Amino acid sequence: MMKYSVARLFQAVPTLTLLSIISFLLIHVVPGGPAVVMLGDKATPALVAQINRSLGLNKPLWMQYGIWLGQLLRGNLGYAYSYHQSVASLIAINLPRTLILVVTAIAISHVIAIIVGIYQAAHRDQPIDHMLTALLYFLYAMPTFWLGVLMVSIFSITLGWFPSGGLYNPLLTQPTIGSYVDHLILPASVLVIGSVAGWGRYMRSSMSETLVQDYIRTARAKGLSERAILVRHALKNSLLPLITLMGMSLPGLFSGALIIEIIFDYPGMGLLFWNAAQQRDYPILLGIVIMVGVLTILGNLLADLLYAVVDPRIQYQ
Repeated sequence: MMKYSVARLFQAVPTLTLLSIISFLLIHVVPGGPAVVMLGDKATPALVAQINRSLGLNKPLWMQYGIWLGQLLRGNLGYAYSYHQSVASLIAINLPRTLILVVTAIAISHVIAIIVGIYQAAHRDQPIDHMLTALLYFLYAMPTFWLGVLMVSIFSITLGWFPSGGLYNPLLTQPTIGSYVDHLILPASVLVIGSVAGWGRYMRSSMSETLVQDYIRTARAKGLSERAILVRHALKNSLLPLITLMGMSLPGLFSGALIIEIIFDYPGMGLLFWNAAQQRDYPILLGIVIMVGVLTILGNLLADLLYAVVDPRIQYQ
């Protein structure tokens, strides 16, 4: 398995290289630039040219990319113009916050999706199955930004149950775990609702296909209870598509987290990316794109390795 993991990581190098080239070109061809943002109304052509020279932005794109890539290979993600600190330090501060948000949402949504999928498959084509299917389709079609605004309006402004945004209560001299959790509930709930709908449908479909297999009929013929059949025999094989989907959905989860962090003013990678885009802070944008690309590759690798845990018949050489 170790040899397989190392080989997969080496195979990811061309993918990350292509990602860096495309991202670098797209970010730099957008009209405007950090000099214009820094100077504002004082942005004269002479001052803009002076700042571009100091930042190295007057060089050809291929040369700028070569310099940036050389720094990246040495572990230097660059210097953030708008924050006056290194990109690596900014990511080190904000990445754990986004990971907490995303991992919490993944864990909760997978548990709910598995339970709902098993229940629907066990009651296939019954009224409760159709009702849950309609509910999941409704949740799946709900835009993330609209759901976030709705949650703030209901649970924060109207009911006052949860704070509308932030990482913790700024009035506390020493933030408590409870304060962090209170501020995490609403953004995590929006991610969970958006994710559980799709994963629940996959789980129902996978479980329904598993329940008609020959070994399930054999288990029923032996007199095993329906609970034992669902949990001990059908569940493991039904989890394989969900594991695949988890690895493939990481980019979508991070992009969804970007919208959620903006709505809830949650200081993570998404909000950092949004602020950097407004400031045309190229090093931050490129650093976040590369970091999300690395996490996506690692997530897909983890999903492949979990295959062998769920199904011992799968061997990686």
